[in-house]
Amino acid sequence: MPAKSGQRGFHTNTPPLSINEKDYQSISKKHEPSRNVFANCVRAFLVGGGICVIGQAIQEAFMAGMHISAKEAAPPTSSMMILLAVILTCFGVYDKFAQWAGAGTAVPITGFANSMCSAALEHRSEGLVLGVGANMFKLAGSVIVFGVVAAFVVGVIYAFLGVGGNHL
Repeated sequence: MPAKSGQRGFHTNTPPLSINEKDYQSISKKHEPSRNVFANCVRAFLVGGGICVIGQAIQEAFMAGMHISAKEAAPPTSSMMILLAVILTCFGVYDKFAQWAGAGTAVPITGFANSMCSAALEHRSEGLVLGVGANMFKLAGSVIVFGVVAAFVVGVIYAFLGVGGNHL
């Protein structure tokens, strides 16, 4: 049936699709999955601690196998943890584990390695420069900037307080 002149389509008896914020909040609360905050915190604590225990075991192995101090074993330990996280990310294991574990995998150095590797894998089809190079630091860039700024602020505070050696 054609519309009459001056009309912009057919009339229906459906109500308009507008909803106020209060109604939307009540509807979304009904459909939101329940979260056990305590269980999530315990899981994150245990997983984060477990990652740190693995790192400590790797450091102890470096110290015992190469007869070096803890300070000298720290860089290869960090590199090994990053390598493990990248390998697990490439096989899709780290992301599934992180989804289950929550924040426990995001805090250590392995979470940072995962975010960088995931972005690189996601954009590899766009090329090395415009895909991997340009998009790898989108998520991790804010972490790098925050780390540099925080290190600068802490360094200035230490310099003015005379903590840690030479001071102004």
